Amino acid sequence: MKIETIGVVGAGTMGSGIAQTAIVAGLRVVLVDVSETTLATSVASLNARLERMVQKGRLDGPSCAAAVQRLVASTDYRSLAGADVVIEAATEHAAVKVAILREIESTVAPHAIIATNTSSISITSLAAALERPDRFVGIHFFNPVPVLPLVEVIPGLQSSSETVDSALQWARQIGKSPIVVSNSPGFVVNRLLIPMLNEAFFILAEGVATAEEIDAGMRLGAGHEIGPLALADLIGLDVCLSIMDVLQKDLGDPKFRASPLLRELVAAGRLGRKKGRGVFQYNG
Repeated sequence: MKIETIGVVGAGTMGSGIAQTAIVAGLRVVLVDVSETTLATSVASLNARLERMVQKGRLDGPSCAAAVQRLVASTDYRSLAGADVVIEAATEHAAVKVAILREIESTVAPHAIIATNTSSISITSLAAALERPDRFVGIHFFNPVPVLPLVEVIPGLQSSSETVDSALQWARQIGKSPIVVSNSPGFVVNRLLIPMLNEAFFILAEGVATAEEIDAGMRLGAGHEIGPLALADLIGLDVCLSIMDVLQKDLGDPKFRASPLLRELVAAGRLGRKKGRGVFQYNG
């Protein structure tokens, strides 16, 4: 399958990162969001990141200009009609994703691959909402998308081998290193990572150490580039909580119980970097 144009639905952190990675790799990208304000903010942020790449010598001026020209932003799903792959990158709620995926399916060409960037929701259950579940697959990127090379490709029970092959092809085409994982709650990375972050909240709540000391312990003692609490802030505390709730519900094991402190911070609106405050305070 020749992949030249992709669609990304959802202009938040993940959608913007996927769009940036694809245009730098030479693909045309249609970025769709229902909010014009979100689109404008996302495109401005994306362009600023490209400019920083030029300043750091990671991208030359002409290549940057060409990449910008390959991006189209729209609030109209009909703009996805010519896409070869469309990936949904909306909020981590199944009902929202199903509504978006159905909208995508009603618009795209019969050959197009439809994907979701979900970090924990069952690919098989999402596929069941579509008329052509065989062309649906999970393609899970990691934040920040332009930096981290891993992509989890997750076939649902209904996904065809051709769909999975096309997903792997696209991931490699944009410079990523894909792994194929089973449709199990949390897949591979989040099933290991998010419970570890959740445990950091238990340790913080118990007063075993301060947030700074917990993060320093894992950076200096375990060789992590970023501490677990700072990483939770980067991911989004609401996303971490959502994944923990999915793990507990779908696996039925009490070890996946979300920390009450994590739940409390989310209830307070302290969601991490995107809100300016999570475990830590952020300025700018």
